[in-house]
Amino acid sequence: MKLIVSLIAASVISSAALAAGPVEVDRIVAVVNSEVITLSDLRQRVAQVTRQLTRQGTTLPPADVLEKQVLERQIMERLQIQLANETSLRVDDITLDRAVGRIADNNKMSMTQFRKALEQDGLSWERFREEVRNEMLLTRVREREVEGRIVVSDAEVSNFLAHPENATGQEEYNLSHILFRAPDGATPEQLARLRTKAEDVAARVARGEPFDKLAASYSDAPDALTGGNLGWRGSDRLPSLFAEAVTGLKPGETTPILRSAAGFHIVRVVDRKGGGQSGVPAQVQQTRARHILIKTSEVVTDADARRRLTDLRERVVQGGANFGELARMHSADLSASKGGDLGWIYPGDTVPEFEQAMDALKPGEVSQPIQSPFGWHLILVEDRRVQDVSDERKRAAARNALRERKSDEAYQDWLRQLRDRAYVEYRQEER
Repeated sequence: MKLIVSLIAASVISSAALAAGPVEVDRIVAVVNSEVITLSDLRQRVAQVTRQLTRQGTTLPPADVLEKQVLERQIMERLQIQLANETSLRVDDITLDRAVGRIADNNKMSMTQFRKALEQDGLSWERFREEVRNEMLLTRVREREVEGRIVVSDAEVSNFLAHPENATGQEEYNLSHILFRAPDGATPEQLARLRTKAEDVAARVARGEPFDKLAASYSDAPDALTGGNLGWRGSDRLPSLFAEAVTGLKPGETTPILRSAAGFHIVRVVDRKGGGQSGVPAQVQQTRARHILIKTSEVVTDADARRRLTDLRERVVQGGANFGELARMHSADLSASKGGDLGWIYPGDTVPEFEQAMDALKPGEVSQPIQSPFGWHLILVEDRRVQDVSDERKRAAARNALRERKSDEAYQDWLRQLRDRAYVEYRQEER
């Protein structure tokens, strides 16, 4: 599972104790539905973000602008976590422990060293774990509420494959962007004011002001506080609006103001590189695998499922038990009748958590228990081969590219709707 703890542990730690100063009574700065964000919450997050931006070399916006942006980010995070809790999305302690362990590994520290570094930087172990848990919840909410609902029609796939540039020679772009989000059902007057704001920022970009500073100051996108950077993407995986607008632009050049359902955008080409990578490759590596699935329920907890699979793994690895027979007896998947055999699997056939764990195994190896949206899995990789891609697989690859292309815009639309439905009250004027 991809875990990006964007404001938690990017280099080592992203938090610090508040600077010493006069003791001040804490107070509420915002009400988000039935929950509150306090002044101390806001100041601690501002300290985290300041350190993050400084480490990555982003020019800091003015303090009041940064504080406003951080508060908006906290509000949007709180709304998504509230939705996760209301709909029973959970991150159990075992999954959290594994995620924290990966963060420590990425920082080349043992768990003891990592915990000590956190404490020295003024962040309690409990708060850090809660930050990681929330980041994982945000990812799961997006997967369920947005990415799981994107529909790509057969006609869209056929049209995609009809263009030669989508089969070979993909351009790749490293882009940054600034979003001026339009509220749901925005009036012409609201759109005009938003357009004027976008034009003002575009003029400042043209005058040479740092793009990352302006993104951190004015963008309404979730990546605003990382300078609006989208990272490297093939042109087939960019939103169509962006892909068309950046064609022909050189690194350092910026698009005109773009209009989408989400609002107005300014996009900068940070860098680009030529093709050579196929949008729909001619050959791919396939994996032959079996698995055992244990689903969780009110009776079977995550800990129960993980423990059962750990026991089954020991029986295979240490005791020589037949994986297929165990799958027939214990797996909750439809493949149980075939001994858990999934056949030859193409890239993209399974959910990311499953595919990443499977790809890390050598033929003959059995995974540790891994979690996916379907439950807990034990995976056995039996073989691998390189296979020509059939027309059917080309269509599947094209469908995945189109799904990714739609994802960002769908996410922005969903965030806008979530924000517009919420009750948010600002109380910063009381400070």
